[in-house]
Amino acid sequence: MSNRRQFLSALVAGATVAAVNPSISLAASASRSGDAAGDAATKKKRRIPWRNWSGSQQCYPAARKAPSSLNELQELVAGAEGIVRPVGAGHSFMPLVPTDDTIISLSRLTGVIDHNAMDNTARIWAGTRLGDIGGPLAERGQALINMPDIDEQSLAGALATATHGTGASLGCMSSYVEGLQLLTASGEVLECSVHENAEIFKAAQVSLGALGIVTQIRMRNEPLYRLRRETEWMPVEDILSQVDKLADNNRNFEFYYIPFSGMGFTDVHNITDEPPSRTEEMDQNDGANTLKSVRDWLSWSPKIRELILSSYMSSIDKEVVVANSWENYAKERNVRFNEMEYHLPRESLVPAFKEIRAEVENNFPEVFFPFEVRVVKSDDIWLSPFSGRESCSIAVHRFFQEDFKPLYAAVEPIFKKYGGRPHWGKLNTLSGNELAKLYPHWQDFKAVRQQLDPNGKFLNPYLKGLFS
Repeated sequence: MSNRRQFLSALVAGATVAAVNPSISLAASASRSGDAAGDAATKKKRRIPWRNWSGSQQCYPAARKAPSSLNELQELVAGAEGIVRPVGAGHSFMPLVPTDDTIISLSRLTGVIDHNAMDNTARIWAGTRLGDIGGPLAERGQALINMPDIDEQSLAGALATATHGTGASLGCMSSYVEGLQLLTASGEVLECSVHENAEIFKAAQVSLGALGIVTQIRMRNEPLYRLRRETEWMPVEDILSQVDKLADNNRNFEFYYIPFSGMGFTDVHNITDEPPSRTEEMDQNDGANTLKSVRDWLSWSPKIRELILSSYMSSIDKEVVVANSWENYAKERNVRFNEMEYHLPRESLVPAFKEIRAEVENNFPEVFFPFEVRVVKSDDIWLSPFSGRESCSIAVHRFFQEDFKPLYAAVEPIFKKYGGRPHWGKLNTLSGNELAKLYPHWQDFKAVRQQLDPNGKFLNPYLKGLFS
């Protein structure tokens, strides 16, 4: 690792000997939800703010609750005045949580409740963090079928937003839900599955927390398995030329592109019986900070920036890690960002990616965070962005201290041009009317929502705008 850093420093030093590097002026604004500055100042005196992971969303709730039992949760919800919003790990960038009334965390309702070895299912409390599921499931001989690349989210939050990993034959996490328990606005507890309350189940698999509070989930799993993860750097054109082959020939496949480098890396996982092992790995948080430094040093010449980065990345060796599935899927993310991610028809992957790359590299030289591209299997869930079509996902990130709005205003029309559906937890500007055109079961979902919560107890301002 230190040798790679020294090599990069030498390249940058050589490029800057004959040039003056002007300072970069970046807007460091973050989108805040809430009232005017005067009202916010008043609230700060009497309430503790809630903020999401990136700091782009916040609110000043009158009550913050974390019940320790289902009975306590029932009493809280039934007796609550005003709006009630469930909160998980705060890894969503959209205003799904903010309310001035009550937020409820299920952080004390966690763990594996029971399991069935015959059909490889397990019942899990909804407040359990994804990173806390792998070990307990392994003790029972099971593992989640797929996982995203961040495991800080609560299980309920991940399902509510159709959080996904990657794999042409693998669906989003919600597609592996066999049943769930839903607490409604009146405090009633409903058991839902394809056999019981089937319509509510289809709505609740991806619900944005707009139907009620999901308390328990029965997940369909696989017998315990190990993955061989291989990460390899190459020119992005080489990745694009074989992207379908890579997606179809590997259990899990994704790639990252580094703006202004011409280079990306593929990340593939396949089931193996090999013993655990690992080569030297690049720390992704360290890598993000390095990319920011190179952006700052070489802002005066995008061409030299690309030459330096491509030379550096071409020197990085292939990484191979063999580990238990849950240990290989997720990586720690300490460098914070805001994100826009859209899900497109899979056949749109290459043309959409090329347009987004051109837009960023022609007009946004300050961007340094990688693009992330994944593939996801179709499903039949009402509000799943993958419903009815094989999909690809393209995510564009922006450092959390920098203004993301101009960048996302430029790339979102490209996503929309290709019929993209936004990730429910990632930044987008779509209205309820626009979303209704993208989801054939939109009105069905609204009908179930109205039936379960006629007074809108679970609708904060953002959700009310979508579903009213």
